[in-house]
Amino acid sequence: MYTLLSGLYKYMFQKDEYCVLILGLDNAGKTTFLEQTKTKFSKNYKGMNLSKITTTVGLNIGTIDVGKARLMFWDLGGQEELQSLWDKYYAESHGVIYVIDSTDEERLGESKNAFEKMISSEVLEGVPLLVLANKQDVENCLSVPDIKTAFSDCAPKIGKRDCLVQPCSALSGYLVISADYLLTLYLVFLFFS
Repeated sequence: MYTLLSGLYKYMFQKDEYCVLILGLDNAGKTTFLEQTKTKFSKNYKGMNLSKITTTVGLNIGTIDVGKARLMFWDLGGQEELQSLWDKYYAESHGVIYVIDSTDEERLGESKNAFEKMISSEVLEGVPLLVLANKQDVENCLSVPDIKTAFSDCAPKIGKRDCLVQPCSALSGYLVISADYLLTLYLVFLFFS
């Protein structure tokens, strides 16, 4: 009887969990993105002061409930030394959000190399990918078409996985706090995982 009631309880109240990696170079806005998202979708989370966010050493974790799904975000540090640890998290992930600093044209090549190394991993084959062109609120930033052009030779490595490139501003919350965005992300995981 306990097993039946326990199973019924889990069926009715347990949420499907999806792990989402947030990757990109340091200072791309990954932690700010995560904080804005947690603030918007977690009722009792007040969030940290965005001006006090520092470089991530290790990882930050955030959990958000959307419908019958629980999205667990793992924001991994983007310094060159920490990028070598990214692949330790690939096997557990159901999706990847790759954040690009649209204002840092000097490091665009470095970002592309990190992106290319990440998508070349066999473990991530078929895993949905969302690329965010961050800091679009800054004047003279690279546009989404500029970034797509710079990363164009990575396209064949993306393969058949679902991939979307979106402009955003993690600091202002543009796109980051869209419920439609999170619902779309959830549906991508549901249908393509």
